[in-house]
Amino acid sequence: MPFGSLWLPVVVSAVAVFVVSSIVHMVLKYHRADYKRLPDEDFVAAALRKDKPAPGVYFIPHCLDMSQLKDPAIQKKFEDGPVAILTVRPNGRPAMGKNLVQWFLLCFLVSFVTGYIARHTIAAGTDGLTVLRITGTVAFGFYGFGYLQDSIWKAVPWSNSLRGVLDAVLYGLTTGLVFRLLWPAA
Repeated sequence: MPFGSLWLPVVVSAVAVFVVSSIVHMVLKYHRADYKRLPDEDFVAAALRKDKPAPGVYFIPHCLDMSQLKDPAIQKKFEDGPVAILTVRPNGRPAMGKNLVQWFLLCFLVSFVTGYIARHTIAAGTDGLTVLRITGTVAFGFYGFGYLQDSIWKAVPWSNSLRGVLDAVLYGLTTGLVFRLLWPAA
């Protein structure tokens, strides 16, 4: 089957996931629980402002490698806390336009790779349920599994990851349904 016959489901599923994600974040709003406020945010912000860290990801207490964990001074820092991963973004209002464009490009990439995998595993004219199962599962994996890695390695609360996995279920179903509806006939 030529890949050109899959451009329509690729583009439509990317747009559909983008719309579903907008509904999830603007109407359902269950992601409001993802971030907590620090007890004395102004104090922490002032301390960070004083040192002006560049945008990036910081680990507190910082270790260059695992061998430093044998150092009693480093061990004490870990015991006394806080142990944190801090993401510093550029100053200014969030660049929602840029973020939304990047999110749409990710949706398109997921749909494109899902279509590529489907092209090589599903024949034209295959029943709709099979198309939905395979494309929905592939898209779910792309959208969802990174959240689990964040909880394992970055200490993101599991409740945050589970909300992300719920999103991935919705996005996978959306992708699968679009591919099912637009799958080329035999």
